[in-house]
Amino acid sequence: MDTVGAARTAAEQSGPAAGPGESPVTWCPSGRPDRPESQVLGVRSGPDGKVVYLERPMPAAEVLGAVPEGVEPTRVLRFASHCVSACVHRRGNDCTLVERVGVLPAAGETRSVPRCHLRAGCQWWQQTGVSACHRCPAVATAVLQEDVLTTLVADPATTLEQLDEWIAQSPDGPSADGPGPGGAG
Repeated sequence: MDTVGAARTAAEQSGPAAGPGESPVTWCPSGRPDRPESQVLGVRSGPDGKVVYLERPMPAAEVLGAVPEGVEPTRVLRFASHCVSACVHRRGNDCTLVERVGVLPAAGETRSVPRCHLRAGCQWWQQTGVSACHRCPAVATAVLQEDVLTTLVADPATTLEQLDEWIAQSPDGPSADGPGPGGAG
């Protein structure tokens, strides 16, 4: 591949470039499937429901038709979409969801991070670095109501202090009340 082709590929992987005076587009790794730019990042799999990332993202519009009727797409797939200023999890340029996700235990091995095609443009990566990557595979956009911790993390009104208090009071630690950590974007 020539130098121009390599530069174009790198730019495409990192997302659209910003014009003069514009903020660069960042991506939410806990996005909604109904946004026009939405991409499928991975499939929720196994007994713990952790995300197994796709080799390459796929446009959500191409995949949504394959989800069986009656199944909420966010129950089985993980989506990314543009991080938008109108999001309930937004505070200025920061995402408060990733701050709350940060109190959850890491999803597994912490010496390496999952391969991710979103990282270069990821709001969570830009805001918290590798810490978010360790928790990202366990994040679910669809929250099970019986999972109290996940419900608290997903609620934009929940403070970090409230999460710390709930975790301290939980007899078995953060996963005592549900199948695993998560969040909703």
